[in-house]
Amino acid sequence: MAAPGKCFLVTGPPGVGKTTLVMRVFETLKNANPNFNVQGFYTREVREGTERVGFDVVTLHGRTGPLASTKISSMVENFLMVVVVRVKVMRMWCLGGWGLDRMVGEVQRSAPKEGEKEVIPESVRWPMVGRYRVDVASFESLALPELQVKEGTDFFIIDEVGKMELYSSSFFPAVLKVLESNIPVLATIPIPKSGRDIPGVARLRNHPGATIFTLSTDNRDAVREQIYSQVVDTA
Repeated sequence: MAAPGKCFLVTGPPGVGKTTLVMRVFETLKNANPNFNVQGFYTREVREGTERVGFDVVTLHGRTGPLASTKISSMVENFLMVVVVRVKVMRMWCLGGWGLDRMVGEVQRSAPKEGEKEVIPESVRWPMVGRYRVDVASFESLALPELQVKEGTDFFIIDEVGKMELYSSSFFPAVLKVLESNIPVLATIPIPKSGRDIPGVARLRNHPGATIFTLSTDNRDAVREQIYSQVVDTA
């Protein structure tokens, strides 16, 4: 497990500046030592005018992809609906020895009629968080490689460990491996909603190596300096 003081957790209400703080610490570390090897990712808002329509995941090496969006809706459901129908029919064709004509006819009969919706299994849905659909595959393709423990890695940044990210079944185990590596990590976590924590977030809060910083608009600069000082001492 990570030694005490190796895991720095920044929490606070939405919009208080958690990501900004993390990125300023990252920039300060790199400016002080360009050879300092930092792995990880952060999330940023996607806006259309004044409206927030989603979030992107961005690696510290500049790779970007969607994390969640309000725009992924009927298009995705229609695509998944077609896939589910086709898979059902192909399975019956393979197991039942159907001929081609019967298979084609069954595809046409199985397709939902106008105004109807196919029930899509939960396992293939894009999970919803509020009004956003989470692109788990996109998130995993960018975030998981950044959480691989490698020789020569000096520091990890994880922004954030939250409800969207935890829809990936591979994400939290990767975070735990980072903690077990004893490499210092700076991560952001949400505040408990209605007094209840997300289970994965609660495990991080209670980790023996965790130091928690609660951010507010009044203490942002002081917390940033405090974290930077402690990171330098432990790195």
